[in-house]
Amino acid sequence: MKPVLALLVAVVALAPFASSSQYLVNIAMLTAFSAFIGQGWNISGGFGGLTSFGHAVFFGVGAYTVAILQTRWGINPWLGLPAAFVLGGLVGAGIGFLSFRAGLRGSYFALVTLAFAEVFRVLSNSSDLTHGGLGINVKLQLGAANFQFADRRASYAVVLVLLAGATAIAAWLKRSRFGARLVAVRENEDAAQALGVGLVRTKTAALALSGALTALGGVVYTQTYLYIDPSIAFGVERSVEMLLVVMIGGAGTVWGPILGAIALHLIADVSRTWIDTPGFAPMLYGVVLLAIIAALPGGIAGLKGRLGRA
Repeated sequence: MKPVLALLVAVVALAPFASSSQYLVNIAMLTAFSAFIGQGWNISGGFGGLTSFGHAVFFGVGAYTVAILQTRWGINPWLGLPAAFVLGGLVGAGIGFLSFRAGLRGSYFALVTLAFAEVFRVLSNSSDLTHGGLGINVKLQLGAANFQFADRRASYAVVLVLLAGATAIAAWLKRSRFGARLVAVRENEDAAQALGVGLVRTKTAALALSGALTALGGVVYTQTYLYIDPSIAFGVERSVEMLLVVMIGGAGTVWGPILGAIALHLIADVSRTWIDTPGFAPMLYGVVLLAIIAALPGGIAGLKGRLGRA
């Protein structure tokens, strides 16, 4: 089943390279991007059960890191990738250490992450470094050396590479000792602690890794659209997107975020294309998503287990 799924995903992922349709490439780009940032959320929220409502904080850190490095100091955006990765990880470690050291878990931790995202949004909205609410415009300098591509398929290829890397990390978590400790924490923190799992250390490491990966998504966004502002960077919509992708696809699974992203954008695209009634498409979109989440509590990736028990 897994090889077949991997082959199917690979065929779908590579199809845009053989197409001359810019529309198809754009949809594929958005889908792969959602899958990537969803995989970032999945590392901590799926495998570790560390539900976050404010994961946009890491996305925003990455987006502003590459934008500021370019516009303020003329640093090449390719160097912004590792810088964003490190800063995203440090912010994740900081939020994690403060939260878990204080014993926060469950809904309390989720609300704290939302609060952190709002704090970062307010700060970026009033700082000269980030140009406040005006945001930062990145200068158009087309060329692979500047991480700006005239052909959207090149940007799509970069996102696919990042997604492959994030998915490989998720696969590693499935079979690693660290992943086993993380799942133990998700299932029962008290039992995990009794078995010798360091709760603060394990959860903080997971959030740091998750934050580092998600920050790379911010870099890709900035380099694709050449603009970032506080609402885009730290808005709750971005956090909800990551959460939905994982919940629909299957939390704590390797393929869940990819399947969730495909379903999310497929439903959205069909709703926009085939329904002309104003306001009805978003409503139908929401109803379908709720139906999927209610009918498949384990996500699309959990269908195999349910069919096996049927």
